[in-house]
Amino acid sequence: MPHKKTREKTLTCFLFTLPALVLYTMFLVFPVSQGFIYSFMDWSGLSKPHDFVGLKNYTMLFTDSRIINSFLFTFRYALILVIAILLFATTLALILHQVIKGKQRTFFRSVFFFPAVLSAITVGMTWNEIFYRVIPAIGSSLGIERLSVNILGDPKLAIYGLLIIHIWQGLAIPFVLILSGLQNIPVELYEAASIDGASPFQAFYRITIPFLLPVMNVVFVLVLKSGIMVYDYISATTGGGPANSTESIAVLIYQLSYRSLKMSYALSLSIVALCVIILVSVLQMKASSRVEVDQL
Repeated sequence: MPHKKTREKTLTCFLFTLPALVLYTMFLVFPVSQGFIYSFMDWSGLSKPHDFVGLKNYTMLFTDSRIINSFLFTFRYALILVIAILLFATTLALILHQVIKGKQRTFFRSVFFFPAVLSAITVGMTWNEIFYRVIPAIGSSLGIERLSVNILGDPKLAIYGLLIIHIWQGLAIPFVLILSGLQNIPVELYEAASIDGASPFQAFYRITIPFLLPVMNVVFVLVLKSGIMVYDYISATTGGGPANSTESIAVLIYQLSYRSLKMSYALSLSIVALCVIILVSVLQMKASSRVEVDQL
């Protein structure tokens, strides 16, 4: 009888998860698997897939200067983005957690989270106008030559303009996650550390950081993925220019697939980008998992 109830419970759980499983398979597993197969072909995206070329598309990736420049830009962009968002989100969360209390904390939390509810295209177009019209006008009125030009039009400075846009909006969710992590740290640990004579820095290093590591792992993966696959901000501002200086992997995938009609080549680039994200995420999570809270 208990065995029968267990089987019925298992069947019920399976039936409840079946719709989600079907949708997940249809819209993720099947397209990714099909794209992986098509990456070994010579396919334009319009005609029927044909002409199996093996690893040709993948070998071409490592000799194409445009691809290499795109990877270099994307890794540089993602690295700066991860460092900046982790630093700013942690700093803001610490300030809000320790300095601001009560209803004021709720107000500031809402203010910092507001950019997250806006679409990336809307944010990109708004900041594009700010960089194109507002900041140059302010720079001209103040006589500051560096502010009198649109940095998105400078091949050397465009990346920093994009990072400002991305950080402004991308800071919201990591900030909320880290703030939630801080609120879950037992206050008794800080009191015990204070009694033992620990300095604020020692308490932060020995208590705060280890407890925040699980949250930091999640934030790191989310921001890394956002940085490597950045597309919306670039599409709404520079379009990959000037002179292809802001052409990220995602932008290049779009250019190759829908403008150059090299769908198989673009799919091979997508698979490589996916493998890079998985590899970096796994390495980072393994490295951070060595520090455990119960070892304090």
